[in-house]
This record gives sequence, structure tokens and C-alpha cells, in this order.
Amino acid sequence: MARYTGPTTRISRRFSQPIFGATKAYEKRTYPPGQHGPKLRRKVSEYAVGLNEKQKLRYTYGLLERQFRLVFAKAKRTRGVTGEVFLQLLETRLDSVVYLLGFAKSRAAARQLVNHGHIRVNGRKVDIASSSVKPGDEIEVKNVPTSRQLATRNIEESRARNVPGWLTLDAENLKGTVNRLPTRDEMEPGINEQLIVEFYSRF
Repeated sequence: MARYTGPTTRISRRFSQPIFGATKAYEKRTYPPGQHGPKLRRKVSEYAVGLNEKQKLRYTYGLLERQFRLVFAKAKRTRGVTGEVFLQLLETRLDSVVYLLGFAKSRAAARQLVNHGHIRVNGRKVDIASSSVKPGDEIEVKNVPTSRQLATRNIEESRARNVPGWLTLDAENLKGTVNRLPTRDEMEPGINEQLIVEFYSRF
């Protein structure tokens, strides 16, 4: 599946937040990239605000524009508040859940873990990172030494990152359960999803 493979620190600096995780390079230079980055003071249009918010969320979940639009179109067809449903669809992707459970250090690493067949859902191997999980689903790491060693090491390194309340982690058995759908306050706090809805409503 296609994914973004360009510079990550530059993107984080552009949006003034560590979208791909905190790095020493980002911590050293948190101002915008480019020659005039430290002193850049640019007036931003209403269109640019919406575009930036959309791009920020897209990079956070590692989707290309076409994939991102398809998820938004699905959210519009689903009953409920479009912006919140949109975030729920992104957050309940299998790669995102694997990341949130701590089996991987980042969403990109979680996608690779899924694509390489290290993850099982309800006892069956699922290697499609964009698969959606639903309440009651059980996600576990494949019972193979290499898979379990990798996931165990990642869980130990990500203990500072709390597992959200809508998921339950059984770290000893490398299993996780989806209790329910996430609420708005349990999803990306730095995103204004209404700006994204308004942005797409222009087209």
C-alpha cells in the first residue's frame, strides 16, 4: 500500500508539533523549515488554515490524499457528527489500534507490523493495515518468538504512552480488546476536525 516516505522532521516543524514522534532533530529546531523559518511571520488565509489542519491529520495517520478522501466520504455517509465519525474511522484502523496498544513505536511501524503478518484479529491473521476494528474485537500478536519479542520490546519502551480507555491491554499475553468506539476527548487533541469538514465542503 502506498504511504508517505518523505522527510518527517520537516513536516513536524511545518506544523509545530511532533507528528511522527519526538526526535532530537525536532527538539533542536521547532520553528518552521526554510531559510526564514525562525523569523517567519506569514498571514494565513481561511483556506490555508483548513488545508493545514487537513494535512496535519493526514500525516498523523500516514495516509495519502486519495485514501484520506475515501475515509472522509465514508464518514459523510455514516450517521452522526461527520467530524467525530471521521476521527473514529481513522482511530479504529488496525494499524492505529496496534500503535495505541503499544505493540509498535509509531503508526508507520504498526502498519509494517500488520503488513508483515505479525497481528491476528479474533484469532485470524489480518495483514491489511486499513482494516477497521469494532467493539468486541480481540487483537493479538502472532504466537511466534520473533513477533512476540518485537512487540514486548515496543511495549516496554512505550509505557509512558497510556492506552486509551476504549481499549484494554493484556501486556503479559500481548493481547488487546476493543471495548467500544472512542469518544472525541479520547482522540487526537490537537486537531480541529470541523475545519477539515469545512475545507472539504468547498469541493
